Amino acid sequence: MANTIEQTEAEIIDEFSLFDSWDDKYEYIIDLGKKLAPLPDEYKKEENKVKGCQSTVWLVADYRDGNVYYQAESDAVIVKGLISMLIRVLSGHTPDEILNANMDFINKIGMTSHLAQTRSNGLLAMVRQMKNYALAFKSIKFDA
Repeated sequence: MANTIEQTEAEIIDEFSLFDSWDDKYEYIIDLGKKLAPLPDEYKKEENKVKGCQSTVWLVADYRDGNVYYQAESDAVIVKGLISMLIRVLSGHTPDEILNANMDFINKIGMTSHLAQTRSNGLLAMVRQMKNYALAFKSIKFDA
């Protein structure tokens, strides 16, 4: 059985608590980004870009067996790490679970206070886009 969104958030909070400095935390975020599967080139088009991000971020979602699955890539190493964390938390869950996720881990690991304002806005834009996909899939599900 897959973790709940809250369990995954708790795991990430625990992982970040192992690091003493923000330099180490950034290193960890960059490493997470390096492990993110590359996004196939056919998805790297304008309509898949996340609006509100200073860096280029492509985000696509798939709906299978009642769950939403995300893929993403960014041209910025830290942003790639951030989106990989968001994917880890939200991917593989139902639209309702995603829409109800409060994403507390972002604040609990200190991310919002340590990111530049533009990055922080970009992070929120990525979360918003992921929830928008979930909302779209939820409405499709009821129309079918």
